[in-house]
This record gives sequence, C-alpha cells and structure tokens, in this order.
Amino acid sequence: MTAILSLRGVTKQYASGHKALGSIDLDVEEGEIFALLGPNGAGKTTLISIICGIVRASGGTVLVAGHDIERDYRQTRSTIGLVPQELTTDQFERVIDTVKFSRGLFGKPRNDAHIEKVLRDLSLWDKRNAKLQELSGGMKRRVMIAKALAHEPRLLFLDEPTAGVDVELRRDMWALVRQLRESGATIILTTHYIEEAEDMADRVGVISGGELILVEDKATLMKKLGKKTLRITLNEALVTVPAELSDWSVTLEGDGMELEYVFDSQAERTGISGLLGRLGTLGIGYKDLNTKESSLEDIFVDLVHKPAARAERVA
Repeated sequence: MTAILSLRGVTKQYASGHKALGSIDLDVEEGEIFALLGPNGAGKTTLISIICGIVRASGGTVLVAGHDIERDYRQTRSTIGLVPQELTTDQFERVIDTVKFSRGLFGKPRNDAHIEKVLRDLSLWDKRNAKLQELSGGMKRRVMIAKALAHEPRLLFLDEPTAGVDVELRRDMWALVRQLRESGATIILTTHYIEEAEDMADRVGVISGGELILVEDKATLMKKLGKKTLRITLNEALVTVPAELSDWSVTLEGDGMELEYVFDSQAERTGISGLLGRLGTLGIGYKDLNTKESSLEDIFVDLVHKPAARAERVA
C-alpha cells in the first residue's frame, strides 16, 4: 500500500519552552482507519494541527499524498478534511450555505448533488435551511462533519468527533466512516471512546507526553500485549491469599470471595491447571470460573501509566 501521510522527525516546542511533541515518525497507509489514542495533553491535537497546517512544526517534515505541507500548502490542505473538537460556526448562517462555502474555500467547483448526499448521510437535509443558532449541539457537530466532507477530501481527521454527542449521532457517524473508507478515503481519528477505536480501526497509535510510544496493527497489538484474567469464585471467603499460592501472584477480590489470576494466553503453559490443583490441595473450594480477555482500553491504560512494564512487554 501507498502512504498518504508521512511524518519524519516532527517536533513542536513553544516559545515558553514547553515541548509539546518529541520526534514523531509515522506513515499512514491510504484507505486505512488509524486511531490515535492518548490522555489529555498528550499531543494529539497539536500533531493533527501541524499536519493540517494550522500550527507550524519546530522541525521535521510532513508529506500528504507526496506533497510537503509547507511548500505545497494549498495542494495538501485541499486533500485534508478536518473535524475539530471545538464547534466553530457562524451562528446566523444557514446549514446549506456554510457547507457550500466550505467546499468553495478549497477551490472545488459547485456540486449540489454531492452537498445533498453529505447532508442526507448526516441526517441534515431537513435542516438545510435552518440557521446554525437554531440547532442542538449534536446537530452542530453534524454540520462540522459535513463541512469537512464538502470538498471530498482523501484524508479525513476526526478529532474527538463524538465527544458529548448523542448515541444516534455516534451511530450515524461511524456508519458514514465505514462508507468513506469503502470509497477509498483514509481516516485518522482520536477518541476517548476506546471501544470505538477497537471496533473501527485497522491500526492504533498511542501517544503520551508528546512521544509516539507505539504504532501497531490492532489485531497484532491485542495479541502481543493482551492478557487474560481468570476469576475464581470461592465457596467461602478468604481473609488473605495463602502463601502457598505465591507462585501465581493471585489477588483477592470481591470481599474475599474471588481470586484473580492474570496469565499470558499465548504462553506454552498458562499455570491454570497448577493453580487449580494447588487450591484443591489446600482445601479451598470454588463454584465458578470465568476468563476475561484484555480490551484495547486495558492495553491503553497499561501502556500509558506503566512505562517500565511497557518497555518490557513491547520488547
């Protein structure tokens, strides 16, 4: 596949001395959905703003469809659609006018059929003549998405697009994202709803403290870093974990009624049979066993908040 976006050594340091981004290297392939995850203040929005030409990088290069974002600004910017976190609209403008105007900003010829399709896909057609001040927050978010799609971008950025919006909009928007990907568009999204990234993304990047700490195919990431948890529901509560179970590093949960054992499901030996055998030897009875596999959210929290464990596990 061909990279529609290539970053090499991209950094950002403000005049105050604050270093928002370290040296970022990243390739995003054409036609994929790439999820960029990270806590607040990690550098996600700064990175997106640099790629979109809103903020100038302190160093490094950004290529969009082979064009440099600084030398070929008009060319690259017309390739990009951006749905920002903040709602920035003219409150007295009609929906259809603001979407048409956005298309014209990028030098695209008038195309009423395309504008109508975008508005219908986002359930905005019936509101096309309404002023933006008359719309709910969710409807205004839909308008922002429509504006980003008006000029038919090949690369679409969705920066926390479903934050604070209703369930219906989230469902509609993700259906539209799938349609866009099927048509060949590339989508880069940031989201606090990690289950959305788990459901939608082909690859995942994790950014923390201005550093891109991991980029991985989603399925490979979950296979490499995912763990399983065995939860054993006991017949009788324990006060403490018996010393005889120290080899398994189990924890006591649920007011002493549950033992939790975290294991590597890919390992040749999980240790489960040995653990259950030891429980029998100790006369500790149990009535139920359940296993849970790590979600992408579990992995994300582990990567961001446990750097020492991260370095060991990723290696």
